[in-house]
Amino acid sequence: MQFEPYSAAFAADPYPFYAALRERSPVFHAGEFGMTFLTRYRDIFAALTDKRLGRAVPAAAGPTSLKQLPNYERYVQINLLETEGDTHARLRRLLAQALSPKRVADLQARVQEIAARLVAQLAPGVEVDFIADVAEPLPVVVISELLGWPAAERHRLRPWSADIVRLYEKDATDEDAKRAEAACREFAGMLDALAAERKAAPADDFISALTALEDEPEGLSRDELISSCMLLLNAGHEATVNAAGNGLLALLRHPHAMRKLREEPSLIGSAVEEMLRYDPPLHLFHRYAYEELGVDGHVIPRGGKIGLLYGSANRDPDMFAEPDRFDIARSPNRHLAFGAATHFCLGAPLARLELRTLFGALLANNSRIELCEEKPEHHPGLVFRGLKRLRIRT
Repeated sequence: MQFEPYSAAFAADPYPFYAALRERSPVFHAGEFGMTFLTRYRDIFAALTDKRLGRAVPAAAGPTSLKQLPNYERYVQINLLETEGDTHARLRRLLAQALSPKRVADLQARVQEIAARLVAQLAPGVEVDFIADVAEPLPVVVISELLGWPAAERHRLRPWSADIVRLYEKDATDEDAKRAEAACREFAGMLDALAAERKAAPADDFISALTALEDEPEGLSRDELISSCMLLLNAGHEATVNAAGNGLLALLRHPHAMRKLREEPSLIGSAVEEMLRYDPPLHLFHRYAYEELGVDGHVIPRGGKIGLLYGSANRDPDMFAEPDRFDIARSPNRHLAFGAATHFCLGAPLARLELRTLFGALLANNSRIELCEEKPEHHPGLVFRGLKRLRIRT
């Protein structure tokens, strides 16, 4: 089969392609991507728990192509997502301490306030872009306040995040690389200055919590502090925006599900989980082979790259009954939207809080929500899946 994930047809609806791949080529190598792809849930979950695979680039994979992007390599390549072993365990322990359940729980009232304000701005009968007017501002404000970012500089966060994560896609250009490098340099410069301020005068925010960890035995380095804040912005923001847009589109295309959720608001938690399964914001996660291994008859050499197609796994009929049905009461729902095992997303509780709060406010305050364009356009991409815009009317 041809695998063309950057085509318009794939961007519009990748799930029929995934179904065909699971049936005909569940494990396949694509030379243009330099990856062997896995499409089935069982293979992907096994890979996530296989200690012979990891995210950190092994020496056998050869040199990286990031030497002309010194700031990108310096900060993005050392974050929690890109490390393994003792380094990963240390970073995860420290970041879990700073992003504690209490810190997330303490944000609940503020998240409700922000979501309510954004939803209240939706004037009846007026067409708006849900992505730009609601989905994007919510995580930007939440994350900026969590970090302790100056309100006057908040407008820079979304462009920085978009420029940095663009390099995760295979079709990124040289211009994209320049923008990502500039975003890393500028973001790191501001973070370093803010960390120095918080070191001298701590506040009740995430940056202050991380600066306190710099002084612990086996604590954070300043570069690790910067990379951790960068990851929180990039992963937390991109995932929440895309999940919110994809989730609302799923509700609009399944009016019976929206009616059921209005009638039974207690289903908001399971509804959000189903949104994350049905049309997840992250479709690809990759790993490297630390030794030669075999998968379904395919030999992965040491240093070889494996692509885990989460978007396909979340529609695998061997794992989910009627996987193409949008069921807001689905249980159990062991989707892979946040990954699994040692790389399970540390920010998942915050993302879930934002999504539950947003959809709760949206449905409670709007008796009618209409889709204003039949086929909203998605960004082309294999790693991230999200809408360019979502025109609605309340």
